[in-house]
Amino acid sequence: MAQVRSVPRTLTGKVVGNKMQKTVVVEVVRINRHALYGKVLRRKTKMKVHDENGQCKIGDQVKIVYGRPISKDKSWRVSEIC
Repeated sequence: MAQVRSVPRTLTGKVVGNKMQKTVVVEVVRINRHALYGKVLRRKTKMKVHDENGQCKIGDQVKIVYGRPISKDKSWRVSEIC
């Protein structure tokens, strides 16, 4: 039986908080179209992301990748700073 490897889920967002140790808050913006009226809607999600080296600063664009849960609120890790 062959193993199936999935591609890790990645998102891009902006760092809006870095006051915790090894954790940053990243805001990810999604653009959706309303189903009935067709208006373009911008939706924001804030998520806590693991930053092992603590090198992210507020305003940085980062790529984050989904992984195993690190704590109650953190399941994402910083993969690179753009």
